[in-house]
Amino acid sequence: MMKLWMNTEWEMIRSWLPQLWDGLVLNLQLTLITLLLGIPLGLLWAVTVRARNRPVRYATLFLVEIGRGAPALVLLQFMYSGLPQGGLVLSSMTSAIVALVWSTGAYTSEIIRGGLESVPQGQREASEALNLSVGDTFRYVILPQGFWVAVPALMGFAILVFQGTSLCFAIGLPEILAQANDIGATTFRYFPAYTITGIAFAGICIPASILVGWLEHKVATRLRS
Repeated sequence: MMKLWMNTEWEMIRSWLPQLWDGLVLNLQLTLITLLLGIPLGLLWAVTVRARNRPVRYATLFLVEIGRGAPALVLLQFMYSGLPQGGLVLSSMTSAIVALVWSTGAYTSEIIRGGLESVPQGQREASEALNLSVGDTFRYVILPQGFWVAVPALMGFAILVFQGTSLCFAIGLPEILAQANDIGATTFRYFPAYTITGIAFAGICIPASILVGWLEHKVATRLRS
C-alpha cells in the first residue's frame, strides 16, 4: 500500500516538472535581460554620477537612490499597478523588466564606481604623461582595470537578481514560484511543489556562488601581482 502511494506521488510530481521547467526558463530569461540592460545602465550611472554638469549629476543621484532605497517588490508593484493610474499600462513582463533593470542599474552603478575608483592614481598620471585624452584614458586604462575588479561583485549580484525574479509572482508573471503556487492551489501539495522550486534555485545559485568565490580569488591574486 505504501509503495503504491509513493508511486502515485512520484507520478504526480513528474507531471508537474514541465510546468515548473517553463517557469524556471522564464526566471532565467528575465535574469539575462535584466543583466544585459541593467549592467550597462549601471556603468552609465557610475560615470554620470560624477559628472560636472549638476542637473545630470543630481538626476542620476535621484534615480540611483530611488533604485537602491525602494525594495524591488515596491518597484514591481509601482510599474504594474501604479502606473496604470497615470494612464500608462504595462504588461507583467515589461513591468518586471523595467523594475528589475532600474534596481539592478542602481546597485551595479555603485559596484562599478567602486571598481573604477580602485584604479591607482598613478595610472591616470601615466596616461596624462602619454598625452591621452580623458576619453581614451577612461576607455583604455580606467575602465578595463576597474571593471575587472568589479566582476566578482557583479556576478554575486547577478545571483541576487536571479533570486529576486521570484518576486515577480506578485504581478502575475508565470515564473517558477507562481507555477509552484498554482500547482499547490490545484493539488494542495504545496510542500513538494515548493521543495522542487527551492532545489531548482539552489541547483543554480550554489555553483554560481562557488564560481564567484573562484573569481574573487583570481582577482585578488592579480591585484597582488
